[in-house]
Amino acid sequence: MTATKTNERPGTRAVLRHSGMSASKARQVLDLIRGQDVDRAAEILNGTEREAAEVIGKVLGSAIANAAHNDSQNPDELYVSACYADEGATMKRWRPRARGRATRIRKRTCHITIIVSRLPVERLEQRRKRMEAVSAHRSRRVDASRRRADLSGRLSRRRVAQAVSEAEAAAAAEAEAEAEEQRTDGADVASSEETADVTTMDETEDDVNGDVEAQAGDAVEVEDAVEVEAADDEVEVEVDEAGDAGDEEVTAAAPAEADEEGE
Repeated sequence: MTATKTNERPGTRAVLRHSGMSASKARQVLDLIRGQDVDRAAEILNGTEREAAEVIGKVLGSAIANAAHNDSQNPDELYVSACYADEGATMKRWRPRARGRATRIRKRTCHITIIVSRLPVERLEQRRKRMEAVSAHRSRRVDASRRRADLSGRLSRRRVAQAVSEAEAAAAAEAEAEAEEQRTDGADVASSEETADVTTMDETEDDVNGDVEAQAGDAVEVEDAVEVEAADDEVEVEVDEAGDAGDEEVTAAAPAEADEEGE
């Protein structure tokens, strides 16, 4: 039984000839994507750090474009059915070495071929089930996240309502406290005013009593002054009377002395 020849493999192909790298370097990257669907192969090539991955990625994109444009295939149903690298021409160069010798430099090339085909029915069915499972899981996850969001929103609304009610209660309590404080201040002001009135009345009574006492004292002083003046007048009258009596005695004594001298 003869195997299928390379150039007779079914599928849509893209070929890059005379690529400037060795076939062994290209084969190491091609082994990573063989048998993978085109999306997974593109992801693998994007995550590969080898220089050959960039070149092979361009060849893969060309093969997918050929299948979609020339064979009217769905790019989502394609996979890498075959990929290989054949040795191309080797360019020979020479490098001078010591003592007049020369060393050969072999610049190798390769031909990269990638063939893409439609996935088998079994793999398409498995892929469809897997996508449905992923979609169902995503739907459940979205529903769960929405439920969590709704619950969080309800909790947030409850928290907001509770905070608003607490703020209103605090504002009412503060207003009541301010009203009570105002009433207390009013009562204190009234009591202070009453105390001030009583104090004023007491001071007025004290002033009146003081005025009365002062007037009484002035009256007493006036009476004392009148009494003193009366006493002084009496003393002056007595002194005047005494002086008049002395003058009469002197006058009576003077004629008597004159009579004695005449005798």
